[in-house]
Amino acid sequence: MTFISYAQNFEDIRLWRALKQFENGFYIDIGANDPTHDSVTKAFHDRGWTGINVEPMQHYYDALCQQRPNDTNLQCVASDSTEDLILYGIPGTGLSTVDPATAQERTALGMDIHRQTVKARTLTSICEQYAQNRPIHFLKIDVEGHEETVLRGMDLATWRPWIILIETPWARDHTWEHLVTDAGYQAILFDGINTWFLANEHIDLKPAFEIPPCNLDNFQLCQGHALSYPVSATEKHLAAALQRAEHAEAQVRAMENSRAWKAIQKLRKALVRG
Repeated sequence: MTFISYAQNFEDIRLWRALKQFENGFYIDIGANDPTHDSVTKAFHDRGWTGINVEPMQHYYDALCQQRPNDTNLQCVASDSTEDLILYGIPGTGLSTVDPATAQERTALGMDIHRQTVKARTLTSICEQYAQNRPIHFLKIDVEGHEETVLRGMDLATWRPWIILIETPWARDHTWEHLVTDAGYQAILFDGINTWFLANEHIDLKPAFEIPPCNLDNFQLCQGHALSYPVSATEKHLAAALQRAEHAEAQVRAMENSRAWKAIQKLRKALVRG
């Protein structure tokens, strides 16, 4: 079965390569955003996985509730306390943030920012309520400058996601990485957008991350993916014609290799000689 990738930077392909042998797996997505567009978890959801989606923006939260009824969808932000926070929302994007410095930078760029008060929970409390007695196969964090605060609210000694991927800036000048590595994780990859960590007890998964996604992963990009190219009607017709031709050729080869065909050929040669 061809794997359909929805994530913006092939994150779901890397994760699937490492985890595809596990059925009915479990994920946590902090900053889930849209349930389909650029989603790291959509492909897993389509294969029967379930998880926890944390998303404060009303539009995306409503979409998650509608499209992911088997998931736990929480309209809040993950933090290191339960104090309400100001969300600097940027509608229609994945750029909303509770980090004032990041919000100020985006205001300076002319982005339309809407301030609103949002509820906060620690990731530890979320795990205690919704992740009991099951492995967390991966934790994705995409919180636009709020990474350290999220991590300070997570007890990684108790709750041990096998794989953690955290969206990080190109400069990678963050000061929080020790919060992960000191808890028994190894930084194994920076893919240009995310820093990836593996729990020491699951370091056997590391070979799955040693080469970038490629044709051997048997994947296709979802329709409308930013890295796909538009297909014209003519190209669609041509692709369909080529597929029909390949199918017909396969049928001819199968017929030629059949016992009945070979018997007919022998009989024909015998008649010619006779």
